[in-house]
Amino acid sequence: MGPFMAVFALVFLAPIVYSIYLSFYRQRLIGGNSFVGIDNYKQALTDPQFWSAAGRVSLFLVIQVPIMLGIALLVALAIDSGRLYGRNFFRITIFMPYAVPAIVASFMWGFMYGPRFGLVGNIEDAFGITLPSFLSPEWILASIGNIVTWEFVGYNMLIFYSALRVVPRSLYEAAEIDGAGQWRVIRYIKLPAIRGAIVIATIFSIIGSFQLFNEPSILKSLAPNAVTTYFTPNIYAYQLSFAGQQYNYSATVAIIIGLITMVVAYVVQLRGMRKEI
Repeated sequence: MGPFMAVFALVFLAPIVYSIYLSFYRQRLIGGNSFVGIDNYKQALTDPQFWSAAGRVSLFLVIQVPIMLGIALLVALAIDSGRLYGRNFFRITIFMPYAVPAIVASFMWGFMYGPRFGLVGNIEDAFGITLPSFLSPEWILASIGNIVTWEFVGYNMLIFYSALRVVPRSLYEAAEIDGAGQWRVIRYIKLPAIRGAIVIATIFSIIGSFQLFNEPSILKSLAPNAVTTYFTPNIYAYQLSFAGQQYNYSATVAIIIGLITMVVAYVVQLRGMRKEI
């Protein structure tokens, strides 16, 4: 385990420790980098832009994650049922978007959303109707949610499907003998059996929501008025560091959002474990 632990400490633990170190300092015009204690954390906790970004990804999480996991679960159940014709084709087809890089997917969907140059504009011209502007500030979060859902439904479907494949077939046979229908089998056998997989997929999705960066960053070039410099916490930290040269405050924002992610993921895991017990 020595080589792994060395690489793990170098590429994971060391950057975290260095970020914590940076968060206790502040670059001043006179005096250079000086120790300020928890002043950066006090500033972040009263920063309206930070809380706006955190609230936006929280809303994204609450709406997008259940929809994505619900679709993935339905697809996994349909494929596992054995009644779906061409299930191998559907399994590969649904998983395929996960192989598309997030940057490519964002550009592809961004151009389809375009009212002048994309699919939305073509539909409006063809049918003489007016569709919502999916790159507007009012719709941009939903548009990003659609992109993320398209990307990761197949990934989560594979997690659920893999868990379903290891459920003992004897349980299904016993349920069939007892006269249980498909809905009862799903409710009382399949869903309880894959509860652990559902919890894991939920935790991964929570972490991914708080780390939202690629999709809004790419769409910013197509919708500059909709995606602000503090659209998500990661974008805000990136802009602070590379555009504003505020490395110390950027590290503080990153640490706080990391702690929030840990707390939310732990609560979900704890709740899932209690239900399983």
